[in-house]
Amino acid sequence: MNTPRSEQKIRPLPDLLISQIAAGEVVERPASVLKELLENSLDAGATKIDVTLEEGGVRLMRVTDNGFGMSADDLPLALSRHATSKIASLEDLERVGSYGFRGEALASITAVARVTVTSRQIGAAHAWRLQRSGDEGDTVQPAALSAGTVMEVADLYFNTPARRKFLKTESTEFAHCDEVFRRMALARPDVAFSLMHQGREKWRLASADFSRRAKEIIGEDFFPHARAIEVTAGPLRLSGLAAMPAYSRSGRDEQYFFVNGRFVRDKLLMHAARQAYEDILHGARHPAYVLFLEMDPAGVDVNVHPAKTEVRFREARGIHQFVFHAVQRTLATPLSGVGAGDTLHSIGNGFEGLPAASYASSYPNASMYQTPLGMREAAVQPYFDFARAALTAIDGAAPNLPLAHESTEHPIEHPLGYAIAQLRGIYVLAENVHGLVLVDMHAAHERILYEQLKTSLDAGSPAMQTLLVPIILSVSTHELATATEHMEALHTLGFTVASIGPRELAVRAVPAMLSGGDIVALVRALLQDLAEQPASRVVEAQRNALLSTMACHGAVRANRHLTLPEMNALLRQMEATERADQCNHGRPTWVQLPMAELDKLFMRGQ
Repeated sequence: MNTPRSEQKIRPLPDLLISQIAAGEVVERPASVLKELLENSLDAGATKIDVTLEEGGVRLMRVTDNGFGMSADDLPLALSRHATSKIASLEDLERVGSYGFRGEALASITAVARVTVTSRQIGAAHAWRLQRSGDEGDTVQPAALSAGTVMEVADLYFNTPARRKFLKTESTEFAHCDEVFRRMALARPDVAFSLMHQGREKWRLASADFSRRAKEIIGEDFFPHARAIEVTAGPLRLSGLAAMPAYSRSGRDEQYFFVNGRFVRDKLLMHAARQAYEDILHGARHPAYVLFLEMDPAGVDVNVHPAKTEVRFREARGIHQFVFHAVQRTLATPLSGVGAGDTLHSIGNGFEGLPAASYASSYPNASMYQTPLGMREAAVQPYFDFARAALTAIDGAAPNLPLAHESTEHPIEHPLGYAIAQLRGIYVLAENVHGLVLVDMHAAHERILYEQLKTSLDAGSPAMQTLLVPIILSVSTHELATATEHMEALHTLGFTVASIGPRELAVRAVPAMLSGGDIVALVRALLQDLAEQPASRVVEAQRNALLSTMACHGAVRANRHLTLPEMNALLRQMEATERADQCNHGRPTWVQLPMAELDKLFMRGQ
């Protein structure tokens, strides 16, 4: 029976209950314990960490390291609440550089498990061991250990059975522990790690560079699709790997973001990365990346959540823009700067000439991160105008253009090579130094038109072509109302339309670069998109989606015969176009079949 509220007394809680309440936030499951123990080992300077688990970490978790170790006097303090060697003042808290700093984790773990700590400080004659179980007293005694610390956590939640019932199956709990282990191993490739579960070795990772560690943790399949990122601007540095859309995932299982070496699940950073993929990845798919953001610790608050996976940035907008543009520029690097066989490369920092003072004063300004397209097009400028003219004519009366190369020796080698044939009116076949290139001509042309439309709209309204004979559309009442309501938006996008009857619409002008496309289908698709948006914000809110629709309907269609000059023009324009590796919907635009694979198909050399 509950005591009436008027008779309730305020009293202090017992220390054990306080720790058990804190454990509810810090020790969510065995994986939470493993994270805290691994972070302590790394903070102790360990270069080798071995993890042993039984029953998913519930029955036993043992973490052995070769770090600095602790003295006999330090052991009881290590398991006490609010005792730490990481910080000593508010100034230290505001510039935390270590993984741990609150002094709560070990005390919380000890409140709900049987803990044994064995440690030998550097230079000590021998090790010491401390055992604590719930609220039982400490037992400190000499022990044998060559160096470092061994933390053993047994029978998790033995004294809080209600909490233990919320744990999942052994395999599920181990999977969570394995994910924590992988994150820590990615964060510190310089440290050797091993993981045993139920007597079986799951991981053995030697000290390595980041590239090798990433291959071990994420897998070989990730690397052929990954691009290296190395961008610095003022006090910020972003490095790591971002996969192209061909390696997109159904979930967020391969998204690793680290801030000053700490794995975080930060909404701002995840949004910035996702936005960088906006033009090239289907909405139902998720990108894969391993990214490291390094910055002044004073610029990020890690004291936001007990699990320390959430952070708060002092210059949130500036951080968002920096990450967004760094990833976007990496993914947008045109083929002209990349050999066809090079899947990993660095784009440089992209911010040359920007002094730190200028960066600090313009922190929230996104435009400072932009790289002029002209810089990227310079390498292929001799072919750029030629390619643009040829592509504009693809669906019209194609002029008799000269070949992009006049001899079979190809004095200039291009990443996508030179066209040799067209297959079923869908694919362009080309030969380059690596072998055979297959290009989906509609997907490739769609990306080219999309990027051209964006550039044109950024400079104002796209160039318009007045139709000699207006196109008359029979439309529904709803379509006519949409066209009337969005007349200004349509004009901004390069269309001049007018109502000429209760159910008729006249199209008098269209964007010049789309004049050879299916105008009727294009206008109907645009009206459908426009109907879903308020007229006042349609271009700003849905600009890219509308331009994507325009590019899709304006691109060369399947079963359209292309001449060799047109095919070569398409290849040259792809090399000069950002994000040319995939269309607006995330599909690849081309694939490389190396000579080695072709030889294997025909058993040559075997």
